[in-house]
Amino acid sequence: MESFSLILAIVVVTALAFDFTNGFHDTANAMATTISTGALKPKVAVAMSAVLNLVGAFLSVEVANTISKGLVDETGIRPEVIFAALVGAILWNLLTWLVGLPSSSSHALMGGLIGAAVASAGIGAVHGDVLVTKVLLPAIAAPLVAGVAAMLASRLTYTLGRKADGKAAAKGYRAGQIASAGLVSLAHGTNDAQKTMGIITLALVAGGALAPDSDPPLWVILSAGLAIALGTYLGGWRIIRTMGKGLTDLQPQQGFAAQTSAATVILASSHLGFSLSTTHSVSGAVMGAGLGRKGGVVRWSTATRMFVAWGLTLPAAALVAALAEWVCGFGDWGTALVAVFLVASSAAIWKISRREVVDHTNVNGDDAPETEQAGVVTTAIAAVTPPPTGAAEELTATIPAQATAPDSKAPSAATTV
Repeated sequence: MESFSLILAIVVVTALAFDFTNGFHDTANAMATTISTGALKPKVAVAMSAVLNLVGAFLSVEVANTISKGLVDETGIRPEVIFAALVGAILWNLLTWLVGLPSSSSHALMGGLIGAAVASAGIGAVHGDVLVTKVLLPAIAAPLVAGVAAMLASRLTYTLGRKADGKAAAKGYRAGQIASAGLVSLAHGTNDAQKTMGIITLALVAGGALAPDSDPPLWVILSAGLAIALGTYLGGWRIIRTMGKGLTDLQPQQGFAAQTSAATVILASSHLGFSLSTTHSVSGAVMGAGLGRKGGVVRWSTATRMFVAWGLTLPAAALVAALAEWVCGFGDWGTALVAVFLVASSAAIWKISRREVVDHTNVNGDDAPETEQAGVVTTAIAAVTPPPTGAAEELTATIPAQATAPDSKAPSAATTV
């Protein structure tokens, strides 16, 4: 085996940077509903999620093997290709975080890897059957399955709890919501941390530092788990606000149903080696839970923006990664140029985000998008209603005073308005 080269070291560091963005980008998946319903304080919630993400990283390597051995052909894949894939994934993660959209970090990574591999070795470098069966089909099925399960679970929960004592039931559901949030965090570590393990393992194989078909080494598992845990602890507050307040208003019963349903789907997919998007699963579960309560609504304007982001994730990350791979193809200076572009773009996005700070102090504040944009119907009516013919101050009406007992403070004859 060859020694650890500089480009390989750069790829590993970049992969861990992606894992970090994955952590704060996807914190909302586990803790948004718990925070929005008040079951846990924001900082406590993200700390708990971080620890469980780290634990979950050690539970399985099936998804990591899907990434490192199944999606693209290892033959001919250079470390520069993986670096370009990570550039596309990181930039998409940061852009969607900036606007508060819960897009899929998993699909950003998949799209980046596909785009870079195609740019480097052609379309034949991508295993289409794996892409369809373990990436695309789960992307469609996961939110539907989780949503239906959460809707049915919410309705069942309200039905069974109709005669329960209100305070006792609320306390019990909050405890259940904390437990289910922990399960989602554990599942997230099991599923998402493995994707970075897989990409690092693929880079090590491509760089000759690891034998083909190898499982992730222990140091890869540990470093990936720590990176995603650190990102989770810092909290993606913008996306937490959208997930917890922007899609629907959740009560503890619904939060418990949503998180339990999502965790079940994620853990099952991890066991089967599906590179599932935890964002898709949790978002679908939250919307299903919103519809599961009588009178509950889903804010479809927010949901529509989220669906658009989902559809753009794979092609957008693939396009950026393909361009990055093309520039890297010019040699070391091209790779250095892409690295400088990544750092500069990340810094610019961070600076823009400071114009409107969202953190644990205001994630549930009054400025959270708790309702649809007000005034749409009123504005439409005003647009088609003819204005009054006279000036507003000339519109007066005389109202006869009621015949009551004399009152020194009341007008003696009439009141003009």
